[in-house]
Amino acid sequence: MSETPFKISIPDAALERLQKKLELTTLPDELDGAGWDYGAPLADVKRLVIRWTNGYDWRHHEAQLNATLPQFTRPIAVDGHGTLNIHYVHQRSEVANAIPLLFVHGWPGSFIEARKILPLLTTKSANHPSFHVVTFSLPGYGFSEAASKPGFGIQQYAEVGHKLMLALGYNEYVTQGGDWGHVITRKIAQVYGGKYSKAWHTNMVMGQPPQGDDTQTELTDKDKQLLARREWHRKKGMGYMAEQSTQPQTLGYALADSPVGLLAWIYEKLVNWTDNYPWEDDEVLTWISIYYFSRAGPAASLRIYYEAMGPHKTDAERGFADGAAPEIPLGLSHFPQEIVALPRSWSRKLGNIVFEAEHDGGGHFAAYEKPNELVDDVRKMFGQHGPAFGVVAGKSGYSTEGKSGL
Repeated sequence: MSETPFKISIPDAALERLQKKLELTTLPDELDGAGWDYGAPLADVKRLVIRWTNGYDWRHHEAQLNATLPQFTRPIAVDGHGTLNIHYVHQRSEVANAIPLLFVHGWPGSFIEARKILPLLTTKSANHPSFHVVTFSLPGYGFSEAASKPGFGIQQYAEVGHKLMLALGYNEYVTQGGDWGHVITRKIAQVYGGKYSKAWHTNMVMGQPPQGDDTQTELTDKDKQLLARREWHRKKGMGYMAEQSTQPQTLGYALADSPVGLLAWIYEKLVNWTDNYPWEDDEVLTWISIYYFSRAGPAASLRIYYEAMGPHKTDAERGFADGAAPEIPLGLSHFPQEIVALPRSWSRKLGNIVFEAEHDGGGHFAAYEKPNELVDDVRKMFGQHGPAFGVVAGKSGYSTEGKSGL
């Protein structure tokens, strides 16, 4: 089954409906001096709503997305869930032997997270490897069809990503992801690693304290800062997860019906989860609009939490690291304002770690906040002097092997 070229084209009627809803917005009151302690500040949301209502031009940004991201759809059969129409971006490098790379986003992200790294990863050079890049809208996100029955969990998301790569002719490939992208690429490494998935890289480094160690006496000042960030997130930033993993449908009504509710729900994360990233208003509104205009509606994006972590799961199944650690090479990029930033020693059991890099800045959306740093790490991991060089048979990624000394 072949791919179909895709261009984002939101119907005029949907734009008109959004305009009417925005004009009828009722904003809540706010305590004096509340700031961010109580959530997204009224002044921020009000400013964004005014811009969304008067001045923001979706057609302009829609055209930019279409011009810079080569998009397609393709039917992918998922065991037990029929066939889903999957939206994806596929940018091939000019380098014939470029390394196939699958980038997987999470929540509250989308395919837009790959927008900045795409031209960097596919760049032709004799000095660093180049990649054929694929990123797909997770089922229920963006313009991919959503599952229609319960039970579509991490295994199924991994199956979609893997089958997409095979359908594109990439029988061997590497992966990169953060947030749910970390969990999904980890599952790909577990299930398809070795024969198909050859290595994986993540910018959301999970882990647990070393067993039997007195970690408090061994922690550096930097480690303590990382754990303070993690503790802040545990105390102040986990409410969304509790709701989305237990009663996603209830929250879904608000996000589907109220564009401002959706805006506030996600804008809070964009600010709190990044490292002082200078969000422009139109940048935020484009990010939110992809959710609002998504094929299945924003409620569908929440269900991954229930399927992966819901009350129907046992303690052993619940969480981000079920099953044995993958054996294929693993690369880690540490960004200090990641919501689960941890000491390096805590990640030792994640898998076969062959590459690590630490950065002075950056948060949860590394591909968007720090594209150059993330791409540089991936290049180093898979470059001619890197620990994962040559993991994909016959794919060095270099444009001129003679110049690169290969």
